Amino acid sequence: MSAIRRFSAIFLLSIVYVFPCKAGTPPPTPITTLDAAQGGKISYGTVAGATTQAAAMSKILIGVQNTCSEKPQIGKVFQFKGTKTIGVFFTVTDHSKGNKKVAGLVMSAASGPRQVEAALLFNDASRFGKTVNPMLQQLLSVWQPGGQSAASGSSAGEQSASSGKRHSASSARLHTATASDNSASIGIADGWHLDPSSASSTMALRGPNGEHAVYNAMKSAVDPYNPQQVQAVRYGIYKGSGTMLYPYHPDLGKAYPELLQAWRRANNLAPAKLQVDRIQPLTGAGNCVLVTGHIDADGQGMKRLIDDICQTPPAQWGAYTITRTFNIMTDAQSEREQDTVMAMFMSVKVNQQVMNQQMQQKLAQKQQSDQQWRAWGQQQSDRIRAQGEAAQKNFADRQAANDAQHAAYWDQQNRNAAQHSDWNEGQVNNARNAQGFDNYILDQNVVQNNNMYGTGEVGHATLYNSMAEALVKTDPNRFEIVDTPDYWLGTDFHK
Repeated sequence: MSAIRRFSAIFLLSIVYVFPCKAGTPPPTPITTLDAAQGGKISYGTVAGATTQAAAMSKILIGVQNTCSEKPQIGKVFQFKGTKTIGVFFTVTDHSKGNKKVAGLVMSAASGPRQVEAALLFNDASRFGKTVNPMLQQLLSVWQPGGQSAASGSSAGEQSASSGKRHSASSARLHTATASDNSASIGIADGWHLDPSSASSTMALRGPNGEHAVYNAMKSAVDPYNPQQVQAVRYGIYKGSGTMLYPYHPDLGKAYPELLQAWRRANNLAPAKLQVDRIQPLTGAGNCVLVTGHIDADGQGMKRLIDDICQTPPAQWGAYTITRTFNIMTDAQSEREQDTVMAMFMSVKVNQQVMNQQMQQKLAQKQQSDQQWRAWGQQQSDRIRAQGEAAQKNFADRQAANDAQHAAYWDQQNRNAAQHSDWNEGQVNNARNAQGFDNYILDQNVVQNNNMYGTGEVGHATLYNSMAEALVKTDPNRFEIVDTPDYWLGTDFHK
């Protein structure tokens, strides 16, 4: 599934889906993340694509499952007193963070026609019971979805979250930044900035201390061994195009280390030192895996890598697409900033109209490229055919000249035979055998040149055995030893 239509699963919340806003729907509010005053994290905002409260909570819980590699254990859904807000508690083991036990609360409320807001509160499981009420109070001091008043408690007997109790806390609201081509927007935390090269819904972020995070980086890939791609690769069609040259592997996890290096080669980067700690498939996300490990991406030492990578099935001609959402930070930065990065990624809004226009442009460019490739292939085919026709003509000309040479030779032999016509057959055989005996005594052999055209040589020559054997060994198709019965009268022996 394309990362354009889903958020990354590399953080504690994650895979939710992004759809374009329907006409007449109010623009969604950005995702906001807070550090809870007594520990833990709070996030809230509109859940893109969810039109019901149940769907909003389901998306968040699916994201938790994909991120933690474990299905959350949920309690009974309840409604907060005096509101239309519903909630559910959950516990889960976060395998991506050393099997850390986490507990949390998912809340959801309708904020407009076909628009739903939700909130997520979570903390260490050992502390969540003590901090959930303060977290609720802190959340409800700033979050009133759809203009509802703050909840006073839950019908499920949970401790009340009085609207009269407010806790001040520094909340890091995200400010919106838009890609240069208007293909997407993202909420940026203080100190972070959007790389100006961000476009086509790929959002590259830089943190205040060198942190690097990229949402939805896409790259075309080609199997260089596919029969329909071998010639294109050989003639350098993809050189400098940014296309990855790597054979499709159905097991993305096994292919990841080499695939990552192929990605770097396509970006004209040197191979990077890579240490993979864990690779796990992402449930319900197509051919995607979540990779955690360390990488020296810039020669500045090993840093923590968290990479949500997907691949599309290959086309018949060996082409497929790789999509990555990843971040690279030091271990300390990763521990401190992951939730901030998660909140920024969750805030991405894709401008589907712009993306559709770009898709049409890319399709037209591909059609033009395919046409140029077919024209080039036709030129190569015509050139090869012309070379073949020229070679056939040259062979025919040489064959005709050879036939003429042979005809002249046999004419000469017939004249020689006419000059010795007074010999009878017995005399000819005796003379031939006598010459063969002389050649044996003299350590000689008669050698025949099978390709006399253009050489100026007679067809037979009597040579010492050492030279005769050397000629035959050097070019057995041209030279051969002549047996005594095949000696030529007037050339190999005489009257």
